[in-house]
Amino acid sequence: MSSLTQAGPPRQTRDRWPDTGRTRFGTGHRDDARVGKVPDRLALLGLTASGYHGWFAEERAEGQRFRVDVVLGVDTRPAASSDDLADTVDYGTLADDVVAIVSGEPVRLIETLAQRIADRCLDDPRVEEVDVTVHKPEAPVPVPFDDVTLTIRRTRP
Repeated sequence: MSSLTQAGPPRQTRDRWPDTGRTRFGTGHRDDARVGKVPDRLALLGLTASGYHGWFAEERAEGQRFRVDVVLGVDTRPAASSDDLADTVDYGTLADDVVAIVSGEPVRLIETLAQRIADRCLDDPRVEEVDVTVHKPEAPVPVPFDDVTLTIRRTRP
């Protein structure tokens, strides 16, 4: 038998994504995105506030600017159907809360800051998962740089 005709492991079919069972191109049904419980995405990008977070005493004394990006995994179909703010995440209130966390109680690590923001986002039962990116563009780094970022992803258990 030539190498071209030897039996091997079964090939993935072209209409399935590996390990998910989801179809690549969908059926055209409006709920195709829900297959595998893939949530919709609601993003707040570039929320900016001053905070006193950092490992070094100077950072905690002088403060610096932080930017935060929050991407929520949420099912938006109830809000789309009702056209009512009560059926979705109020991103204006969430933005205020994120800024309050950044400008509030100092922490030493951006990992701690990101976790506090993620916890606040997951307080809303409609949020299935959240990606939080904390930008620290004024970090005390001894060489030229554009930004220091940390991104965490947290999901509802």
